Amino acid sequence: MFENIGMAEILVLVVAGLFILGPERLPEAAAWVGRAVRQVKEFATGAQNHLKKELGPEFDQIQQPLNDLRSLRSLNPRTAITRSLFSDDAATPPVKPNGFAPGPGAGAAGAAALGGAAASTPAPVRPPQPPLAADERPPVDPDAT
Repeated sequence: MFENIGMAEILVLVVAGLFILGPERLPEAAAWVGRAVRQVKEFATGAQNHLKKELGPEFDQIQQPLNDLRSLRSLNPRTAITRSLFSDDAATPPVKPNGFAPGPGAGAAGAAALGGAAASTPAPVRPPQPPLAADERPPVDPDAT
């Protein structure tokens, strides 16, 4: 709730409150604010529980777009790179539509090369392919760079 307020801002608010309210009324005002915040949280939780009870499984469907929007907040280059290099999903590399599994330098092996958590995971091995006929062309990998 107060993730954007740092310690310096809180200190400024306390000092301003001390000057405005005085030392004898400041603890009383702080207790009132604490009670008001707690009551608002209880009202919000109660309303959410009431909606969840009334709507049942439809509540999750309504809440899904909001959860998707919340997940977009965490999108920045640092988290994207960290997630792609060091996530548990990298331990099992994706298999492309043509059956090619990426070799060393991709997925978990790339994280291992950087000293990541998946350092003990062996590099995936490409399965042997039968030789091509004389008039046959190799499959095209659209994701190849």
